[in-house]
Amino acid sequence: MENSALFYIIIAILLFQFVLESVLEYLNARKFQDPVPAELDDVFDQEEYRKSQKYKKANYTFGLLSSLFSLILILGFLAFGGFEWVDNLSREVSDHPIVMALVFFGIILFGSDLLTIPFSYYQTFVIEERFGFNKSTPALFFLDKLKSWVMMAVVGGGIIAAIIWFFQWAGTNFWIYAWVLVALFTLFMNLFYSKLIVPLFNKQTPLQEGTLKSKIEAYARKVGFELKNIFVIDGSKRTTKANAYFSGFGKEKRVTLYDTLISDLEEDEIVAVLAHEVGHYKRNHIIFNLTASILLTGFTLFLLSVFVNNPKVSLAIGVYQPSFHAALIGFGILYSPISEITGLIMNFLSRKFEYQADDYAKTTFSANPLVSSLKKLSKNSLSNLTPHPAYVFMHYSHPTLIDRIRNLRA
Repeated sequence: MENSALFYIIIAILLFQFVLESVLEYLNARKFQDPVPAELDDVFDQEEYRKSQKYKKANYTFGLLSSLFSLILILGFLAFGGFEWVDNLSREVSDHPIVMALVFFGIILFGSDLLTIPFSYYQTFVIEERFGFNKSTPALFFLDKLKSWVMMAVVGGGIIAAIIWFFQWAGTNFWIYAWVLVALFTLFMNLFYSKLIVPLFNKQTPLQEGTLKSKIEAYARKVGFELKNIFVIDGSKRTTKANAYFSGFGKEKRVTLYDTLISDLEEDEIVAVLAHEVGHYKRNHIIFNLTASILLTGFTLFLLSVFVNNPKVSLAIGVYQPSFHAALIGFGILYSPISEITGLIMNFLSRKFEYQADDYAKTTFSANPLVSSLKKLSKNSLSNLTPHPAYVFMHYSHPTLIDRIRNLRA
């Protein structure tokens, strides 16, 4: 085929991203052997630290192989006309733009997920199993996959169908209506994700009466935080790693604690973790992130409206008959450098927000239980205590453990 200039730009973007990520991973891996800062000497004993190093090295090697496979897969698809082949298949099914697009994306997304299942399976049942994290079963693993495919088809397919309908109806102004739709969907998911989506994968039960619930409620009253919904999620059915998260706002706000968090931490440590989450709410981080996400979506859709009618964008991925769905794939790759930049900005702000939430927990509760909880959570997940600064800058949405502890003790 006659390759366009955009084709080579896409190849250059993919290769540059792979090289950049590989260099960052290499720099980070070189820090695995660094001495642990004195403030973190009590996180691991010698045997645990050796185990954490082995875990990090296993994930480093696995990550390189899986990212190389993904690169070869997409380069091969571009070089040998894979997108054109899928486009022809979709046109054999129907000549309706929405049906064509759904078949096109269905084949690509389902096919790529099938090809990467062995990698996900290996990571879960070999790496995570070897280091004592995995609690899932093959049956649960594949059931989760099936559920995610159904959700992707229903939710993702519905949104794509609506956006293409807007495009047919409003032309290049489609982005305004698509933006409104996605914004409403984002708000809806922020409010009701825990009620509608989480139960498909996990069981949630109200936190039982007891000293922990009494302490949480007493803290919430102290800081003027109305909290009626405290749930425990059965995270231990898949992993031993612990977590807690805050979702929703207004009357729909709720705190969800993993059962592993409750078993791993003392009660005051759990309240300190909760105080950190309340800090995010009180400092309006949730509203800021939601607003920023919606604004970025609008910006992305506007740029898409500029490029979607250009046949060169479809041709850039080897599709000769221009279409919305082919242009969307090409645009997605061309937009990825901008996405990297906005991601860096959001990560930078997120790290600042984490400090602010830690400060709120320190001021309204106590620093020491939060410090001890962070150390326990890092120990139990075999976290990297000495990441490379460049890797932190590019990928971390949270400050490093040592930086958070130094901030809490300042």
